[in-house]
Amino acid sequence: MNFTIESKEIYSPELFNGKTLLAVENGRVSTLGEVAGAKRLLVPGYRLVPGLVEVQINGAFGEDFTDDPTAIWRVGARLPELGITTFLPTVITSPLETVHLAMDTWMTGPPVGYTGARIPGLHLEGPFLNPQKKGAHNPKYLRTPTISDIQNWDPQHGVRLVTLAPELPDAVQLIEALSARGVVVSAGHSQASLVEARAGFAAGILCGTHLFNAMPPLGHREPGLAGALLDEKHLFTGLIVDGIHVAPEMVRLTWRMKAPDRLVLVTDAMAALGVPGGEYVLAGAHVRVDEKSARLADGTLAGSILKPLDAVYNLQQYARCSFASALTCFTRNPAQMLRLETVGRVQPGSPADMLLLDEENRLAATMVGGELVYSAPWAKFNWDENTIA
Repeated sequence: MNFTIESKEIYSPELFNGKTLLAVENGRVSTLGEVAGAKRLLVPGYRLVPGLVEVQINGAFGEDFTDDPTAIWRVGARLPELGITTFLPTVITSPLETVHLAMDTWMTGPPVGYTGARIPGLHLEGPFLNPQKKGAHNPKYLRTPTISDIQNWDPQHGVRLVTLAPELPDAVQLIEALSARGVVVSAGHSQASLVEARAGFAAGILCGTHLFNAMPPLGHREPGLAGALLDEKHLFTGLIVDGIHVAPEMVRLTWRMKAPDRLVLVTDAMAALGVPGGEYVLAGAHVRVDEKSARLADGTLAGSILKPLDAVYNLQQYARCSFASALTCFTRNPAQMLRLETVGRVQPGSPADMLLLDEENRLAATMVGGELVYSAPWAKFNWDENTIA
């Protein structure tokens, strides 16, 4: 359906530019304005912004992608309820058979009639991680990097992002091979020194996974992986801004080093996202979830239950930045990191993946490809029966 939206204001793509009209044709934004002959959707009380791009999410709505990789499309169908329009299902350290099942599920494609979030590929977080920084990953399935293990790990077979520890034996060989195939390689769950980190960067690492978590503390004599990621201006870095994984002061430090275009917000959310707390599973491990966090029995953090828009609001508060700047870290920046050049922004030629937010920045509605796939019960929209002359 082709139509024009008249909203309070439009985020397109880096700042609120005072425009209020946007035309959608064939599932894409055709112009920041209106087109003749199109119906008009009137949403004057709402702000129109790009859909969120999530590169690290382990599951949601009671389902875990590592425990059951076939859940990716079921969860994807509901993620627009949280404002996510593009995401990478994250499969953490597990038997390689689980990885292959996830790849097969992605290549098979969505079920008939699927209208959920787009899935441009998978994020494989492991199994090539440092056992000393395993976090909630099962050490039983950690592996030493081997080229034979990554056959068909490429975007064509669903592998878009891989997290590994660059200091492991032969890790540089894997980084070079994956990068040459077009896979984005991220450093994480690592004990890498500054020298080892930079060797990984030279081999093709483009980003860091959940900065500060599962890596040595930032040191003044040995900055380690965290210091190397902050120092290299061209590298992206993911950050979990829930007030638990990283202190607000460190969020501000990261903002000063990586803003505006290299900081990527992630939730690292697990199965309990979007459902009540209790006992859940993360890659076979039992996780206790309360109103704030998800933890293993020994207290180790096991992902989060952070809602994506809450991450944006938290960043705005902690970094003392504008909402528009914070939103960029969950839209344009992760899309650029994944080389999805038209995603994560509202501009002519981009997919019409958009959110409507009210004056309190609550999610009123989500569109994917110009189709309204989620509407909050309290949201109100009006179609102008008169087409534009």
